[in-house]
Amino acid sequence: MSHLAITIYGVCAVTFMMVMYALEGRDRRFIAAFAAGCLLSSVYGFLAGAWPFGVVEMVWSGVAFRRFLASQD
Repeated sequence: MSHLAITIYGVCAVTFMMVMYALEGRDRRFIAAFAAGCLLSSVYGFLAGAWPFGVVEMVWSGVAFRRFLASQD
């Protein structure tokens, strides 16, 4: 994968993650979407060679998924 493609993927993944974070208060499904966005960002971190970022985003995904499971409508 080219450097440009990885960068574009990263911009899209992080943008998606932040939009889902901003919408979390509207519906619990946005919490699940935020967790998915964190996973997408984690993949970006590993693809870009920034493995500490990839690991942290993976942890955040787990935290967000636990919040989703604990949330109620």
